[in-house]
Amino acid sequence: MSLTFPDLTFRPELRVLSEQQIKEIHWASLEVLERTGLVIKHPRMLEALAGAGGRISGDRVRLPAHLVEDCLRRAPKRLVLGRRDGERRVFLQGGYSWFGPSLDCVDFLDPVDGRRSPFHLRHCAANARLLDALPNFDWSMIIGMAGDCPPQLADRLAAKAALTNTEKPLVFCCNDVESLKAVYEMALVITDGRKNFEQAPLIVHYSEPISPLSYYGPSLDKIIFCCEHRLPLIILSAPQAGGTGPASLVGSLVLGNAESLSGLVMAQVLAPGTPFIYGIQSTIMDMHTTIFTYGSAEQALMLSAVSQLAAFYELPLFGTAGATDSKYIDPQAGLESIFQCLASAASGSGLVHDCGSWLDHGSLASPEYMVLMNEIIFMVRQFMKGLPVDRESLAVEIIDQIGPGGNYLRHPSTRRICREMFYSRLFDRSMAEKPGSPKFGERLRAMTLEKMDHQPVPLTTEKSRELARMEEIWRKTAG
Repeated sequence: MSLTFPDLTFRPELRVLSEQQIKEIHWASLEVLERTGLVIKHPRMLEALAGAGGRISGDRVRLPAHLVEDCLRRAPKRLVLGRRDGERRVFLQGGYSWFGPSLDCVDFLDPVDGRRSPFHLRHCAANARLLDALPNFDWSMIIGMAGDCPPQLADRLAAKAALTNTEKPLVFCCNDVESLKAVYEMALVITDGRKNFEQAPLIVHYSEPISPLSYYGPSLDKIIFCCEHRLPLIILSAPQAGGTGPASLVGSLVLGNAESLSGLVMAQVLAPGTPFIYGIQSTIMDMHTTIFTYGSAEQALMLSAVSQLAAFYELPLFGTAGATDSKYIDPQAGLESIFQCLASAASGSGLVHDCGSWLDHGSLASPEYMVLMNEIIFMVRQFMKGLPVDRESLAVEIIDQIGPGGNYLRHPSTRRICREMFYSRLFDRSMAEKPGSPKFGERLRAMTLEKMDHQPVPLTTEKSRELARMEEIWRKTAG
């Protein structure tokens, strides 16, 4: 599938906030940062914020509105990510959506036997190969925890497995700054050095504040490292309405916005122009189960509002769609994922994560769900092309050529245009079911196993050896 932008005069749009409502949320967020502030437990960061005009009282930091506004002006408005070979492929600009999976699942749903088991390092590699084979996934994540690896090395080994088994850009998180440094060094090896890396970064570091309004030391160490090395940085706030955020949906958006903007301020104070990706993933607490819901309509509504806030700030956005609270690939999973993906695309959610890799509210990874999501994203993208209206598409001349009572099957335009339509191998459009024909689940399983046989373009021998040497050093250092 081509990832070039369609030449359109109009495409479908979703707006859930008025311009005045966006301003009110912005002003309320500034008030929170200026009046309430946040807790930051890191001497260097406190010193930097104090020097920039922040008001410091112990570990409580209050950020004046003028400082926040100034940092918004400094932050880059556009970010381009690249593949292993340096091809500039993901363009975070202009409200386009780029879909990817997620990370940190603890369990794996095996497509071979349908069993649920702990997520291991081999699953990291298998999912990366699958993602590499699915054309509608534009970028990658580690997807799950390497639960069979030593805890002090699991994040590095999972990142290595991902970088080795897909050519696509990688968004990752890690335990500490030493692991962050190790992943960054792997990326430099793969992209042939810092100069090439900065032209089209292969990796993006993902970090979160602790709602409400707190940052802890190791997280700040990683933010500082990203700023020093101009490594693209995501700060995603994730308040749970009624739990770690106000029960009011807009109140949780205000809190989340203040938290993400505080990350932007820290990045721009430390290093003006640091590549920064804004984000809020706020959803409701299910009061029956206390879970952080991923499939709720409220989450889709708030994520659409966040897209509008990102457009208001002119910031690249880390969005969310395609997750489900279901434990199985069933009608609930399909309904929740389609609803979220269409809402995210129509609202312009940027770098959209969680697509097809999160069942059971973020704990279960499923290759089959990823394959299903690849089809759903294709459908969403077809919808988002909209209806270009020009002389050719209006087809007045063709209608006149065929005239009353004719048909268009043999007209040259039919073959050309129909090649651009979506024909799924997964969805059945036949007139009637044939005896013995495979059911949907059987077709999905067969397609998944076929895609999992995919082998990505390997790293060069020299690069593979260097990554192996790095791993050997990590293991020796970790004992």
